[in-house]
Amino acid sequence: MTKTHVYSLAVTWTGNLWEGTASYRAYSRNHNIQSDGKPQIHCSSDPSFRGDPTRYNPEELLVASLCACHMLWYLHLCASAGIVVTAYVDNPVGVMEEASDGSGRFTEVTLKPHVTITRSADIEAAIRLHNEAHKMCFVANSMNFPVRHSAEIIIISSQ
Repeated sequence: MTKTHVYSLAVTWTGNLWEGTASYRAYSRNHNIQSDGKPQIHCSSDPSFRGDPTRYNPEELLVASLCACHMLWYLHLCASAGIVVTAYVDNPVGVMEEASDGSGRFTEVTLKPHVTITRSADIEAAIRLHNEAHKMCFVANSMNFPVRHSAEIIIISSQ
């Protein structure tokens, strides 16, 4: 049986600098993302496209979504397998190519999780579960480019 999940939110452009889009330089790319009962996220475009470098841009949020989805599946799978994860940090890298007409697309994202577990006996399973997490990730399954992972497993005690 298939379950359907619906996600709705509001994206509001806040960059009208009194001229609207009268010219390419007349407006800010700033916008906010809001969902009921959650803090607002202040966003812009990439600074390469006249965006505010202090705000998240859509490309960063795409990479973050891939990373978070993989992490959440990985933690779930480890818990189910009896592997105790005590820390998880990822430093993902996304590569986007821009075409001469200004369009572009992501060509790859590489997740780089650093995972700390409690038992050295679990290291092989901990590595293998990254492959399972990748197969289960809703966001990665929706992409039309490769999503890779290069995990490092750290053991805090060898029980």
